[in-house]
Amino acid sequence: MMRIGIKGLSISIGLVLVLGLTSCSSRAKNLKTENMNPASEAVEEQAPPESVTASDLEALKDKAQAEGALLPIYFDFDKYNLKPGSEKTLDKTAAWLSKNSMVKIKVEGNCDEHGTMEYNVALGDRRANSAKEYLIKIGVAANRLETISWGKEKPLDPGHNEAAWAKNRRDDFNPTSSQ
Repeated sequence: MMRIGIKGLSISIGLVLVLGLTSCSSRAKNLKTENMNPASEAVEEQAPPESVTASDLEALKDKAQAEGALLPIYFDFDKYNLKPGSEKTLDKTAAWLSKNSMVKIKVEGNCDEHGTMEYNVALGDRRANSAKEYLIKIGVAANRLETISWGKEKPLDPGHNEAAWAKNRRDDFNPTSSQ
């Protein structure tokens, strides 16, 4: 009786081995067929997208500004609240961004030469965030906007008079990517 049990067990093990080898063989054929699929070869051969250069971003900004978007907005002395004219400019920027959904921008806060460096960096930050918050409020995704404050480090006009200072109290809008 013991002999029959061992014989049956041997037959069962043999069947399992045969079935296992058969399924491995068919899986190998499937893998070989999948690897020869021309569609998968085309995907592997595609080159990664080229990186966006500074000149590409500058051309993108020029195009946007020709359409009335990404134009600087200006602030009163020691203020960071948006003027009504600034809101209209930001509305155009938001509309342009909705048509150019792959573009991300950096809002750059700037100040005039009055005040300490620390004070102006904080004021520039509040100015940049003021514009960012408005753009988000009217529908621009927050992940498409970043801010930075330059304080008084990047004056548009190096003059030392009210006309120059008024130009330097601003937010600039620069594309950072188009992918």
